[in-house]
Amino acid sequence: MFLSFIKKEFLHIFRDRRTMLIALGMPIAQIILFGFAITTEVKNVHIAVFDPSHDVSTQRIISRLQASGYFDVTEMVHTVDELNTVFKESKVELIVAFSDRFDENLMHTGKASVQLIVDATDPNQATMITGYASNIIADYQQELLHERHVPFLIEPEVRMLYNPQMKSAYTFVPGVMGLILTLICAMMTSIAIVREKETGTMEVLLVSPVRPTFIILAKVTPYFALSIVNIISILLLSVFVLGVPVSGSMFWLAAVALVFIIVVLSLGIFISAVSTTQVTAMLVSGILLLMPCLLLSGMIFPIENMPAILQWISCIIPARWFIAAVRKVMIEGLDVTYVIRELVILAGMAVFLITASVRKFKIRLA
Repeated sequence: MFLSFIKKEFLHIFRDRRTMLIALGMPIAQIILFGFAITTEVKNVHIAVFDPSHDVSTQRIISRLQASGYFDVTEMVHTVDELNTVFKESKVELIVAFSDRFDENLMHTGKASVQLIVDATDPNQATMITGYASNIIADYQQELLHERHVPFLIEPEVRMLYNPQMKSAYTFVPGVMGLILTLICAMMTSIAIVREKETGTMEVLLVSPVRPTFIILAKVTPYFALSIVNIISILLLSVFVLGVPVSGSMFWLAAVALVFIIVVLSLGIFISAVSTTQVTAMLVSGILLLMPCLLLSGMIFPIENMPAILQWISCIIPARWFIAAVRKVMIEGLDVTYVIRELVILAGMAVFLITASVRKFKIRLA
């Protein structure tokens, strides 16, 4: 009899796809994401090189940077204006700028300088990047010492852009904004609408003279208002308590936030359309929103350090583009021309999700 009860419970578990997904799928997904996304190693850092001398020493250092596996030399810049442009366009995370007549100064005076200019919006990552680059330069310095038995000194000068004080708040404020908006707009909206469906009151609302579209809009409007209040609260706390300034346009920062709010609200409606119970909505939100938002959006861990497959997956996460846009406008102080890509992607996501949600609700609820 006892074995029969055990068999019955196993059959219940095997028949419930959601239980099987939690029991077997979640551990696999978590170990893969945590194993590959959570890393403090420096990998595939795109760097630009400013090399006015083009001599033997600079070329050997560049070769060592490229061969290290930590850095990928993607840009060769020739003017100071280009140095600013490659950072604004987010093409590189580090610029290695050699002094003029680098090798000549090194051989005749025993000293030469090189400047490491790094994007410090993420201070921990910036510290590691400059540390790795400085170690490679120090290894070349030691190699020269063994070759010529002369005390050479190469002085790396580190310059932290956008966050010279190295405040960690510069990193997590955009991420917290994205996370809070995702939780409030997507998760809370999906659960609120599914609650109406689960209790049977949604059908009562749909037989009223009000069109279904306006009923859905009425459900999401409070969360839209709450999200705006939260954005204002976060910005006020960031500026006056944490000391993180809004370096760019407040108007375009608000525009980016509003577009993102529309995206995640649409995502919440879509989740509610494909879910029949609050438990299902919470599971879908937790699996498809919360964990990817934390791990794959660039909020905590740099996307460049992840395997290619996870980088591709991160492209479909709205928070990734929102956080990148907020960092550019709020922290780096760039104008709207440098966040056009992020705005276009978020707007495209909003159109797709709204269209899919409307179609789903017409099929299921109209």
